[in-house]
Amino acid sequence: MPQNIIYALIATAIVSIISLIWILTLGIKVEKLKKILIYFIAFSAGTLMGDAFLHLLPEASHEGEFDLHIWLIVLVGIVLGLIIEKVIHRNHCHMPITKEHKHPFAWMNLVGDMVHNLIDGLIIGAAFLVDIQVGIATTIAVILHEIPQEIWDFGVLIHGGFTKKKALLMNFLTALTAFIGVGIAIVLNMYIEGISEFLMPLAAGLFIYIAGSDLIPEMHKTTKLSSSLIQILFFLAGIGIMLALTAGHID
Repeated sequence: MPQNIIYALIATAIVSIISLIWILTLGIKVEKLKKILIYFIAFSAGTLMGDAFLHLLPEASHEGEFDLHIWLIVLVGIVLGLIIEKVIHRNHCHMPITKEHKHPFAWMNLVGDMVHNLIDGLIIGAAFLVDIQVGIATTIAVILHEIPQEIWDFGVLIHGGFTKKKALLMNFLTALTAFIGVGIAIVLNMYIEGISEFLMPLAAGLFIYIAGSDLIPEMHKTTKLSSSLIQILFFLAGIGIMLALTAGHID
């Protein structure tokens, strides 16, 4: 098995294990957890933006030049992110939550998480097939995004009537769909020549959408000056991490 595929599978396994991250937060009060998570979100937004502009898009370019079709594929990625979220969130239930009734939004959240993790796996797989260092950078960006996401997902399942054990199991099972995404990337690469030239800008578009529509708006919910300044520093730190991973990779 090629080395880059092995790395892709290992990276996906690590990302899947992140679904258990909520265990580390059990002793933290909700309000304190929210304050901590906002900085993770800012850091995550920076890494996603940094990975998109510093790794994925440069890999998609031809000799440093960006053709119109690359930017069109980036826009396709942004539109795809919008469509996925619209489909996932189109149903909203106002029924009371009981032990007998699992809130439909909790089930919809699981479906959305499966799609989200499948796309993560596709992006990670495609990145490693292009270049191992790009794959590592992309995996780090995905992991940092997954930490607040998985804690949130677990909270949604508990709120939706799942027991902690059931929520843990379901969250972990949905995380495993990332392996399907990796498999799709590998198969596409085997049978479609130059598929990475499509997947890289597509992934960049998805990352830009997630950072711009999901993460940065969350940062705006906190308007306190000191918190805002710290968020900006974490955002810049996320970009800085991606920039540091670029060092030594520039021809």
